[in-house]
Formats: sequence, C-alpha cells, structure tokens
Amino acid sequence: MDSRPAVADRPRRPEWLRAPAPAGPNYRELKEIMDRLDLHTVCESAACPNIGDCWNRRTATFMILGSVCTRRCGFCAVQKGAPAEVDFDEPRRVAEAAAQMGLRYAVVTSVNRDDRKDGGALLFAMTIRAIRERIAGCKVEVLVPDFQGSIEAVGTVMAEAPDCFNHNTETVPRLYRQVRLGARYERSLDVLAAAKRIRPDVPTKSGLMLGLGETVEEVRAVMRDLRRSRVDILTLGQYLRPSPRHLPVLRYVPPEEFAELRREAIAMGFAH
Repeated sequence: MDSRPAVADRPRRPEWLRAPAPAGPNYRELKEIMDRLDLHTVCESAACPNIGDCWNRRTATFMILGSVCTRRCGFCAVQKGAPAEVDFDEPRRVAEAAAQMGLRYAVVTSVNRDDRKDGGALLFAMTIRAIRERIAGCKVEVLVPDFQGSIEAVGTVMAEAPDCFNHNTETVPRLYRQVRLGARYERSLDVLAAAKRIRPDVPTKSGLMLGLGETVEEVRAVMRDLRRSRVDILTLGQYLRPSPRHLPVLRYVPPEEFAELRREAIAMGFAH
C-alpha cells in the first residue's frame, strides 16, 4: 500500500524556487559545446531546474563515466541500467570543453559505476590531470560516488590533489533505504574521512537535500558527524522532484531555516 500523501496534500513549490525555462546565448553556446564534444553534464542528465541560470553564467558540472548509472536512487533522474564501456578519451574532451568555456574552476562528477573495480576512480584522476594540462591554473573540484567504500579508489583520486574533494551524504541515515538505494551512510562518512586522512591539505565537502521527510535534529546530527569526519565545507539545498516518478517533496524549507542552519554550521566549524 502506498503511504505517500495524496497529490492534493503535497506542498506547492514557492515562488522563490521557480526558475525560468533555459534560454539565452550562453545557454545555447554551452549546449552546442557539450553536444559537439559528446559530453554529459549532471545539469542535463539529472534534469536540474537551475540549468538555465547556471549555463547562462557559464558554469556547468561535467558528468564522466557515461550517462547510465548502476544505482537507482529515488531522487535522481539520471538514466539507470547497464552502462557502456568506459571512454578513456572522455577526460581530453572534458578539458577541451572547459577551455572553450573559459573556465577557471571546473567541477567534475560521475554516475555510479559499480561494474568497475575502481568505481571509475582512474577516470577522475585522468580528468583532473587533463584539465590542468589544458588550462594552466584551472582549479578542479570532484564530486565523487562512494566507490563502494574502496579506500584505494579514494587514494587514486587524491593522488592528483583536486582543489576540492566532494562526496554528498545526500540525506539523513533514517531515509537512506528509500533515498539512496545501494548506499550506506557510514560508508559515505568513511570515504570523506579517508580523503582528508590521505591529503589533509585538500578541502573536503559534502551536501544534503532537505524536504524529504528529515527532521531538523536529524540534519544537525549529520552536520556533527561530518565535522567528526573533518569535512570542511557543507552545502544544504532544497530537494526538487525531477519527475512524478521520483520521491515527492514533503516540505519546502523556508529561507530563514536555511539561514539558521548556516549559522549553526559555521559555529560547528564548517568553513562555509
């Protein structure tokens, strides 16, 4: 039996969260670059509603290791199934796209590749290297999967000293089974702690979505766990349902609540 609330009972998206349809010259140019170089972005693949705003500011998050994910998270619109073979030319094309976009700070993420022994860590390392070789002085942030807890895979990425190592915990432990199928909360904390242990000089970062049924105290508990794992940077964002097939939004968190959580996070020691 479906215990989710009826559609009529679900909250309506507030005006401050409404985004215009993607358009504009920068958006069209970035779309053409990605298509020509046969690249994927999480912006498109995950149906992010902010794609128009970000692309018009010439920012995008490259998604490597293909466009098909081996997991079936309830919040994510990325295609699920059996992925294709790894494309080892992808790092070169990502670097070329970053150069054509004029980036000084590139963000690289990926689908989960549980079919690969290293979870795709080698391609992350190759992409960091390719961007830096193509664009002198360009900083690179990586947003990695959990590599099924492989510390060796984390080490492969950290050997390239990314400018920021990001791994999202996404939600509170109680909701993992419905939100992050195939993931484990403790494993995500271990990945973050390992990255800091291997390269203490590299900032670590993690993020959570709010509005999936978590309580504020549960969010605070995750914040404390992240600080114990020596995470430097925290992002909190509103979950937005990408389609009717995905988990519903149970609450829209007001801006003042985000502001209060930010104050608490700074007091805990997060840099920002």
